Amino acid sequence: QVQVAESGGGLVQAGGSLRLSCSTSGHTVSTYTMGWFRQAPGERRRFVAGISDGSGSLTIYGDSVEGRFIISKDNIKNTVYLQMNSVKPEDAAVYYCAATKLWRFVKIQSKYEAWGQGTQVIVFT
Repeated sequence: QVQVAESGGGLVQAGGSLRLSCSTSGHTVSTYTMGWFRQAPGERRRFVAGISDGSGSLTIYGDSVEGRFIISKDNIKNTVYLQMNSVKPEDAAVYYCAATKLWRFVKIQSKYEAWGQGTQVIVFT
């Protein structure tokens, strides 16, 4: 059974940077498409970024984070990262990591089969 666990959330000043990590079981990172989603209070969970299986040659981002966030992974460490740069107050949310076998559905939450518990990001000005 695939397991994922996020870490790295916390307080970050607007304009600053923060890196989130997602640790996975087995060889999940190399055999699954991995995605980051986020959910702010009172809002639905939204897609943030995705990276393909294998070498991770494909990446995709949500419009609100394009050019600021970077998704990457380390297959040896079975870990996916989300580098958050130029953080804005609207980036405050609980961030979730998830795994799916289907790259073509990378933005579709219902296609993911494993989710972490989330890590909270708080942005202060």
